[in-house]
Amino acid sequence: MKHSLVYILAVVLITACQTKKQEPQELFVESRKDNKDTVWQNYPVRTIEGLPSFKREKEPQTSPYGGWTGWKKEATGFFRTQKVDGRWWLIDPEGYPYIHKAVVAFNPGKSKKQKEVFNEKYGTVQNWAVTETETLRSYGFNGTGAWTNMEVVRQMENPLVYTVIVSPMGAYKKDHIKKFGGKYEEAGWQGYRFDLAMVFDKEFDEYVEETIAPIAEFKDDKYLLGYFTDNELPWVFDALDRHLTKLGKKEQGYLAAKRWLDERKGKNARIEEINDEDRAAFTAFYFETYMKKVTEALRKADPNHLYLGCRFNQDKRRQELTNPEIFKVAGKYMDVISINHYRKWEPDHEILDNWGEWSGKPFLITEWYTKAEDSGLPNNTGAGWLVHTQRDRGLFYQNFTLKLIENKNCVGWHWFKYMDNDPDDLTTDPSNRDSNKGVVDRYYNPYTDLLDQMKQINTNTYNLIRYFDKSE
Repeated sequence: MKHSLVYILAVVLITACQTKKQEPQELFVESRKDNKDTVWQNYPVRTIEGLPSFKREKEPQTSPYGGWTGWKKEATGFFRTQKVDGRWWLIDPEGYPYIHKAVVAFNPGKSKKQKEVFNEKYGTVQNWAVTETETLRSYGFNGTGAWTNMEVVRQMENPLVYTVIVSPMGAYKKDHIKKFGGKYEEAGWQGYRFDLAMVFDKEFDEYVEETIAPIAEFKDDKYLLGYFTDNELPWVFDALDRHLTKLGKKEQGYLAAKRWLDERKGKNARIEEINDEDRAAFTAFYFETYMKKVTEALRKADPNHLYLGCRFNQDKRRQELTNPEIFKVAGKYMDVISINHYRKWEPDHEILDNWGEWSGKPFLITEWYTKAEDSGLPNNTGAGWLVHTQRDRGLFYQNFTLKLIENKNCVGWHWFKYMDNDPDDLTTDPSNRDSNKGVVDRYYNPYTDLLDQMKQINTNTYNLIRYFDKSE
């Protein structure tokens, strides 16, 4: 009896020790927001290995587009959206549920050295496209984001699902800058005068038509997910004040804002009478003016594909990402809300839920990334967080995407971007000059430590959705 008791106690102790060893340890990644931030801090990361009772399985069978063949809805021959059992999905052309896992700017490099390496490694742009598409696909990606080499992608027999970006306001801005004499005073980083999009200008209407009409060539392409219009336009909360105090009294923007205020508060209303309710209502009117124009042109040129929005970004207090009125308007016109997600370590579920509730539509995260010091690049430009290694970048990816997969409003994410910046390429904008943003370095070498971590999430995305939805 005594020996039996000793044996039982020993088994209990061994079992307890084994259980303790099996408990996932909390992981941290040391990071800082940018090179100006001199203090490195530990940030927690959650990985697929740390999910209780989740078993990594073989990637489920997928359609030619990358949709999950676990169930099927109506097939329309093009991508569409549908909410099923409380979760939003993209539905692929064959009717299968689909999550868009993409990289942005799928393009070869342009510097002298990059061209030399390209010619030696690939020879032709067609060979590059096929080789790199298979590399991305082998790591679980099924799409490409904005600024992709569409002409080459479309020539492939089985390309990654791609997106197209057209920029009517961006085109109009270039001529507007010339009209007002070069660089603007008080312009935001995107270069818009007083951080205002010129949506009320009748001349802008011509640019909308001219810029968007050429998309008609894509209207029958089943591998096209949809369209973005412009990028990170400044939908500031105090747009009404800016129109009335910064624009000339003969400018169309001023006249439109003054007319709106007079109709709302009475003729000859004073600027001093403006309150936050007025500001919120005007942002909706101002934003909807843009939405009406671009969506009308999009539907006219291509009635088959999704409108993916104008790529929101302003994360400051009371700008568009926290403005319900902006999202209510977005939901009326966009099929999917597109959001560039910067300056936060990870998504916030309350905010993600708000986007879905306010708009009644799903969202895509269309830009996000982090940079590592082991890349050998200075990493002075861009908004991504700084970490030490490529593996740390991969852990960041896992932590970030697990939050997205958990949220039932998210239908995909676009990592910014395919290739690292090359400091020798001076044709790029200043925010894309010298940083480690790519999944391959500036000479086409894949960051395998990063990609291995990405693959774990990408190839288990549909399994993870089932895991999270069952655990509710």
